[in-house]
Amino acid sequence: MTTQVIDLFCGIGGLTRGLLDAGLHVIAGYDIDPTCKYAYEQNNNIDYHIQNVREITGENLKKLYYNDAIKILVGCAPCQPFSQMRFKLGIANIEDEKYNLLLEYGRLINEVKPTIISMENVPQIRETKIYKNFIRILNKNNYFIDEQVIYCPDYGIPQSRRRFVLVGSKLGPIHIIGPTHNKADVHVRDFIQDLPPIQAGEIDPNDSLHRSAALSEKNLQRIRASTPGRTWRDWPEELRCKCHRKESGQTYSSVYGRMTWEQIGPTITTQFYSYGTGRFGHPEQDRALSLREGALLQTFPPDYDFIDPERPIVFRDIARHIGNAVPVRLGEIIGISIINHLHEHNI
Repeated sequence: MTTQVIDLFCGIGGLTRGLLDAGLHVIAGYDIDPTCKYAYEQNNNIDYHIQNVREITGENLKKLYYNDAIKILVGCAPCQPFSQMRFKLGIANIEDEKYNLLLEYGRLINEVKPTIISMENVPQIRETKIYKNFIRILNKNNYFIDEQVIYCPDYGIPQSRRRFVLVGSKLGPIHIIGPTHNKADVHVRDFIQDLPPIQAGEIDPNDSLHRSAALSEKNLQRIRASTPGRTWRDWPEELRCKCHRKESGQTYSSVYGRMTWEQIGPTITTQFYSYGTGRFGHPEQDRALSLREGALLQTFPPDYDFIDPERPIVFRDIARHIGNAVPVRLGEIIGISIINHLHEHNI
């Protein structure tokens, strides 16, 4: 029996690529961002539909599935409204235009009634009314669900990142597979060490994605004074930022930090290319991570093509695409979990 997947909020295809690697058949991706279209289609050979999820109907999606297919609908709604920082600061997330997109996914589940569904987000989403309403939709439609907070290194992803994953099925109980790696064996070195060295602001002539942001003279002095795994507290007083002298800045020890070869890296965010926004300093070279290094730490294949030859290269757009993506390996774990479940039901 044919299984077919539609990926909502697909971005540049981190989840789609992982599902394909697991062996699932993805037939379409939907997202509102036209700048993601090239990378999604170029690397996955799947149609990318530029459409606001609020305007998509269940009938739109049903027309894409074969009538007799096992329908799988995945949807990783934007996580920014539920981020740990926003929770910490008490920001009124409900005012964010992305806040209720999870319920739009719920609406489409209700209309399409796919056999299997999945979502991924930050762990804090479970504390929201939006999520509780989403679960009510799943319960109303008789889904068996498994929900877990996954520590990425347990699955071979070199980031100190925790993600919430939910899978659901109408066939019966479904389970996310257990850890596949010993987290002590997951190191930054294994993902980015073999790339050619470049300087801050330089581009590798053989890989236009292997480019790093330029650094000011002061930040060059700072990174040269930084030791892998240590903090700005090691710097001479004259290199410290004004914010570090304030009590409120004392807890932000990872900013302006260098990564360590033999450890996992930080969570890759949309600003991973900026030395001053986290522990994004290269372990040896005096610069922040390149775009390619960020993609590799997100477990994208080394040849994943992010640069549309028909558009000017916008550094921040590509970094945003990479930072917002579901790590490819996590997508593969979700896909393997689904395939195992299908095999249990002889599908």
